[in-house]
Amino acid sequence: MASYNRVILVGNLTRDIELKYTPGGTAVTDIGMAVNDRRKSATGDWVDETTFVDVTLWGRTAEVASEYLGKGSPILVEGRLKLDTWETEGQKRSKLRVVCDRMQMLGGGPGGGGSPGGGGGGASRPVTQVSDEPPVSMDDGSPGQRDAQPTGGGQGYEDPDIPF
Repeated sequence: MASYNRVILVGNLTRDIELKYTPGGTAVTDIGMAVNDRRKSATGDWVDETTFVDVTLWGRTAEVASEYLGKGSPILVEGRLKLDTWETEGQKRSKLRVVCDRMQMLGGGPGGGGSPGGGGGGASRPVTQVSDEPPVSMDDGSPGQRDAQPTGGGQGYEDPDIPF
């Protein structure tokens, strides 16, 4: 039987980030996210439901998040579900969390557009994607894909027929 373990969440941080390092020197942090859902009830009223999710960030992703994000910052994470199990006082416990593979900081929200300390004035800022994985080539010949553009000095760069 096939399986697929992928999660994509968009929400806001529920607390400031505490960056830690493993004995091997790898950065790690656990963040809390609040993910809101709005739906109509049987009576036709709108009902807001918030789900709180724990997410673990590793490596450079954790460092970037701790540097630029704070409580209330909007964020998108993509990762996989992981079940943690442990025993406390003879009782078995378990918790489902997300291990983040990719993270995007989303601008224009509480906390000043994703930066701790605020001051963003509601202005939207560019979206930044962070990942510890090497870039994946998605060149499938689709019209949205473009090769690298010349930066100057190369053959044909001064051609007057270039449409820009």
